[in-house]
Amino acid sequence: MSQKKTNRTLVTIGLLAALFIGALDATVVTTATTSIANELNGLSLLSWIFSIYTLTTCVTTPIFGKLADLYGRKSIFTIGLILFLVGSVLCGAAQSMTELIWFRAIQGIGAGALTPVTFTIIGDLYTGEQRGKVQGVLSSVWSIAGLVGPFVGGYFVDSMSWRWIFYMNVPVSILSFILVFGFLHERFTKETKSVDYMGALMFTICISSLLLALLTGGEAYAWDSSMIIVLFACAAIFLLVFLRVEAKAKEPMLPLLLFRERKLIIPYMLGFFGFCVVAGVTIYIPLWIQNIMGYSATKSGLMLMPMSVTWAIASNFSGRYMFRFGAKKFMMLGTLFVAGAALWLYTLDMSSSYLQLIGIVSIVGFGMGCISTPAIVTIQNSAAESMRGVATSTNSLMGALGQTVAVAVFGMLFNSVVSEDTPTQMADGMHLIFIMILAIAVVKLFVVNFLPSTRKSVEKTSS
Repeated sequence: MSQKKTNRTLVTIGLLAALFIGALDATVVTTATTSIANELNGLSLLSWIFSIYTLTTCVTTPIFGKLADLYGRKSIFTIGLILFLVGSVLCGAAQSMTELIWFRAIQGIGAGALTPVTFTIIGDLYTGEQRGKVQGVLSSVWSIAGLVGPFVGGYFVDSMSWRWIFYMNVPVSILSFILVFGFLHERFTKETKSVDYMGALMFTICISSLLLALLTGGEAYAWDSSMIIVLFACAAIFLLVFLRVEAKAKEPMLPLLLFRERKLIIPYMLGFFGFCVVAGVTIYIPLWIQNIMGYSATKSGLMLMPMSVTWAIASNFSGRYMFRFGAKKFMMLGTLFVAGAALWLYTLDMSSSYLQLIGIVSIVGFGMGCISTPAIVTIQNSAAESMRGVATSTNSLMGALGQTVAVAVFGMLFNSVVSEDTPTQMADGMHLIFIMILAIAVVKLFVVNFLPSTRKSVEKTSS
């Protein structure tokens, strides 16, 4: 093996390690919530451990993506990894719930760089069919993290302390830093850059206002409260200002032309709507199992494991064969699988079996795996090299926004029906969610047809 290939392999291992701990941290904390609340006496603030991580990750993801285009992937990845490492250490040492929330914000900022810059570096290192195979492996990391996260978190909580779910990031982060910083040799032309500070500020205010409204609406504040109305109004106003700023900026933080190219906008839309479906399935199927079928919380949690397995299998399968059959065919196939699962979900009733639910989540996972890898490869093949970072990070942002918007909308619909915790009323509330999921899946079927055929362009890239 040549030195170049050896370096590329070592960098890939380092990137996989960074992506894994970033993905793991989004799930592993759920198993430690009770221990954290008991030790830090902050039960009322518990939801903010998750909300602040989501908020800071969403806000910083496209910003880091653009900075990676301007200043190089290596330097921005390193900054993100250091922020994530510092945030992890501080989270493990937190002495109050308030401290933990602030430190999770720092961790979330770092995570905002890890995922998009990792995918961008892989897009730079590999071309053609190799890119599809490696991106398939990267996409499956999220599924694997979702699979092992609860077990890892449970082990540390039961055997040592919840603090170790954060401290375990330290050795992995150090390994990732050594491999990426030591062996990634990127060619990057140093020149004077024009940073779109105003665009970044307007985007931050807009997305922060929107996410705060979605994350606190229906819980901390009523949906028709003045606070939520002001937050939505603020998001709308600053979105208009942001669009105006980006149209005139020399180096826009989020180039608007990304949303004029069908090979980019269609995968973005598929990601947004796809993660809306995923959010509904991962929240309401466990709820159905516990409250309608009467199974334990453990069986409810295990229900989502098949989705993680089939997602990983499909991600690798589609990455390996998309260059033979075309990315569009895989994305259409995945969309059909998701729609089929949504239709099956719609037919659930109080006599449905546990095996039926396993079938539904397995099909959703396989469908999303067929979409995710071809989508990211299509985006990277379609975007100019100078915009590959921001194009990739925008894909991550759309998925995160899809999940956040879906959680808020589904929660509002569910609460509009359920006033008492009776099985019949909860089943009615969840059926309303299932109808909404089916409607979203139908929209996906409509959207995917607008994707241009990518086989020829992909073959050209791989030659």
